[in-house]
Amino acid sequence: MIQSMTGYGKATAELLDKKINVEIKSLNSKAMDLSARIAPAYREKEMEIRNEVTKTLERGKVDFSLWVEKKESSDAATPINQSLVESYYKQITEISNNLGITLPTDWFQTLLRLPDVMTKSETQELSDEEWSMAHKAVEEAIGHLVDFRKQEGAALENKFREKISNIQLLLESVTPFEKERIDKIKERITDALEKTISVDYDKNRLEQELIYYIEKLDINEEKQRLGNHLKYFISTLESGNGQGKKLGFITQEMGREINTLGSKSNHAEMQKIVVQMKDELEQIKEQVLNVM
Repeated sequence: MIQSMTGYGKATAELLDKKINVEIKSLNSKAMDLSARIAPAYREKEMEIRNEVTKTLERGKVDFSLWVEKKESSDAATPINQSLVESYYKQITEISNNLGITLPTDWFQTLLRLPDVMTKSETQELSDEEWSMAHKAVEEAIGHLVDFRKQEGAALENKFREKISNIQLLLESVTPFEKERIDKIKERITDALEKTISVDYDKNRLEQELIYYIEKLDINEEKQRLGNHLKYFISTLESGNGQGKKLGFITQEMGREINTLGSKSNHAEMQKIVVQMKDELEQIKEQVLNVM
């Protein structure tokens, strides 16, 4: 089953004093383009997280986020970083003495407003237990994204099968016009010789020239190759995931054969059919870009 490169996954892990949130989303890209925003306490695990995301998702423009929400009871006071307050106080008093500047009457309020004073010092190491729970959340979020990709991939596969079937039917509808086209070409040339130019001509030589001309307009090889490309596209769909680039190459080959059919058709109805084929193929090309 093919997978789309579009997906979204989210998971959480609950600890006594915090909630770990993991969110991951992806869009189509030619290669793996991973952007990660990770809470400071988990930065030491960033490489491990990146390797896991890259290994599982393979391709896509991926945004990964891991953040922590602290649980605080309603009557809990905001923690004050005492060591940082002491450091700020020493620096302020030293500057005051050196420059002869009088300390303001509300100097303590000023201290409390300085950066990082009203937070806990993040010196606690990440425990194995906490990382185990966070890692499970990471795996769960990735799993949800993969499930999303598979659902999108199933929808894409149905659309591809429909479009390939449409092109096959259009290709088959060309056949009735082929003999009619040749007869019209022959009639047009002979009419031009007899009525417009009004000259005598060697009918045997004309037949030889017509055969040569019609052989150049023969589309049997193009029809056969296009039919083979249509079958190859379906077999590639069924061969597993990670086939996006291959499907893209096949659509390019299909486009070449359809364009050649158009240039050789020399018939109004066949030209209309070719235009319809191109329309179906363009819709396939647009969606193939989203296949992993």
